[in-house]
Amino acid sequence: MTTITPTQAKSSTDRTAWQQFLSSSAATYVLPTGAIALCLVLWEIAVQLFGIPEFVLPAPSSIFAIIGQWSGVVWQNSLVTLQTTLIGFAIALVAGLLLGFLIGYSKVAYTTLYPILVGFNTIPKVAIVPLLAIWFGIGTIPAVVTAFLLAFFTIAVNVSLGLATVEPEMRDVLKSLGASQFEIFQKVGFPHSLPYLFASLKIAISQAFIGSVISETVASNKGIGYVIVSATATFDIDLAFLCLFALGLMGIALYAICAAIEQRTVHWIR
Repeated sequence: MTTITPTQAKSSTDRTAWQQFLSSSAATYVLPTGAIALCLVLWEIAVQLFGIPEFVLPAPSSIFAIIGQWSGVVWQNSLVTLQTTLIGFAIALVAGLLLGFLIGYSKVAYTTLYPILVGFNTIPKVAIVPLLAIWFGIGTIPAVVTAFLLAFFTIAVNVSLGLATVEPEMRDVLKSLGASQFEIFQKVGFPHSLPYLFASLKIAISQAFIGSVISETVASNKGIGYVIVSATATFDIDLAFLCLFALGLMGIALYAICAAIEQRTVHWIR
């Protein structure tokens, strides 16, 4: 007969409590927050320990110290970047869904359009921004178009992949039961593609932010990208890093929104 010592029992209880914590919703907030706080502390210590000049890498404490001075500027320009990002992302979502469904269901469309998509996606979008500035002028439109271009490919490819991976046997069974193509799409194709869609959305929203900021650094007189360029030009590195923090917070917030919608929509895969 095996005897369990008090130490072993306590260790087992601790492991069980830890596993329960990891499976709880609180862990999704506590662990990332703790990791971010740890990174900031290590960053602060490294800057102070190695005496890194502020114009090279400012400490988090000096960045947070200017929030009161620049909060209005960062907030207003963050809203501009957020607006262009969401517009570009929304257009990419609609266009990506339509093209993804077309490619996923049509062999002819896949053979014809997919190589074009891959070829276009390999073109660095930063090389297109100057052309967009010539065509549309300096301002919002180049940022929206660049956000769209970076988000569109990811959505279209993942949606088409989700439809293409539907089991042929399931389609054959529904056809034998008299289901139309639309009914097959409604009952099988669309639900099957949802996990792929939401996986792409969480990536595409980040890509859309990147597109907006890239355009704002080249072809805009407002937005977070423009503020970063202006701050680095005057060696105000604290302000540049504050803008980067603002971008990170917006990206995390939109990612969390996509993840929350995914959890409610495709709960059957959890």
